[in-house]
Amino acid sequence: MKNPQPKEWLAEKYSNYKVADYKPFNFVDGEGVRCSLYLSGCLFACEGCYNKIAQNFDYGVMYTDELEEQIMADLRQPYVQGLTLLGGEPFLNTQVALRLAGRIRAEFGDTKDIWSWTGYYWDELAEESEDKLALLSLMDVLVDGRFDLSKRDLTLKFRGSSNQNIIDVKKSLAANEMVLWTNGYDERA
Repeated sequence: MKNPQPKEWLAEKYSNYKVADYKPFNFVDGEGVRCSLYLSGCLFACEGCYNKIAQNFDYGVMYTDELEEQIMADLRQPYVQGLTLLGGEPFLNTQVALRLAGRIRAEFGDTKDIWSWTGYYWDELAEESEDKLALLSLMDVLVDGRFDLSKRDLTLKFRGSSNQNIIDVKKSLAANEMVLWTNGYDERA
């Protein structure tokens, strides 16, 4: 697995503004009913990645105003808890992710949550570019870390391998240190 140096991988250099998939009203990409946007492109190339095709920055379709309007309309449904950004790598597609996350915060405030999965670890993101930090500031929950096939554990909620963390982003930013998200659930229940 690749280990990027701070500010080595810039979204402006890699992102092609492409979306691998959009899945409205699902139950698997975080807590509650969610709308999930899978962004195209990832440089981590984790062995055993469940979405290998989305590692290609040219895969999928362009992110459009029409898709954004559909996502916003879907999020307006009262039973939808929020948006999940996955990939590929959302933090290498900040042009798209920031635009959408910013619009969600402008329209819904904190009434809809935003989750993201990333191959970056929390401490790596703390040293990253301004666009990545801006995106992080709009998140509620972040599942960090590269998928590690040797640590795969199918009993974990919201994670594929035991080295990954589920982070309460707002509490972590306020405390200036990683605070794990639990939301009252038992990890192995």
